[in-house]
Amino acid sequence: MNILLIGRGRMGRLIEQTAAAMGDTVVAAVGRDGLASLEALGAEADVVMDFSSPAALSAVAAYVRRTGTPLLSGTTGYTPEQMETFEHLGQFAPVLHSANFSVGIAVLRRVLAQISDVLRPDFDIEIVETHHNQKADAPSGTAKLLLEAIDPRHELTPVYGREGLCGKRRKNEIGMHALRGGTVAGQHTVHFFGADEALELTHTATSRQIFVNGALHMARKLQNYPKGRYDLQEILFGGDAL
Repeated sequence: MNILLIGRGRMGRLIEQTAAAMGDTVVAAVGRDGLASLEALGAEADVVMDFSSPAALSAVAAYVRRTGTPLLSGTTGYTPEQMETFEHLGQFAPVLHSANFSVGIAVLRRVLAQISDVLRPDFDIEIVETHHNQKADAPSGTAKLLLEAIDPRHELTPVYGREGLCGKRRKNEIGMHALRGGTVAGQHTVHFFGADEALELTHTATSRQIFVNGALHMARKLQNYPKGRYDLQEILFGGDAL
């Protein structure tokens, strides 16, 4: 598989190393200062893998529109308006954006979608995520994915931390809490608090390698899909997606 890599940060470098070890080829790796070079590149890769920053989206989108190259994006921190860009790009190429390419997180999302309607009437729900001290966005993109799995109709009100005399917890709240420190690759826990019982579901990433392996696996599949906007659940589980 030939890859055009956008992003030269820790994830980008790890993707480049892992791809080479697996026999794939990174035909070009573009960092923050090299985005203008995309204008001169043709359809030279089987897939674009973007793990950069939201600021790169316009350049990446222009390249995909021009070349029709499949796009896999793992960049987080996009605005709702920027997220709409992926729907538009589906007219030109197969496009997959996910804040997390871990298979374990994909399964956790699926489990939450199946159990949340049963628990929500009588349980309070809180999401706690922990990441390293260099992470720029909070809450994490993965925490937002889990929130969407729990509340796809957006009936709950997210509360981002609590401070002072904020009153009793309202029935329609869902707490979102972000911890930052050290070198934690990522941990996400969903708490369901009921009367005299509690249920916790936790996923822990011990290194970024799981995200890299998952992204490369999805990229190989994505290049064979027709044009369209895809969810990771659709590719992993087929038509029976969330």
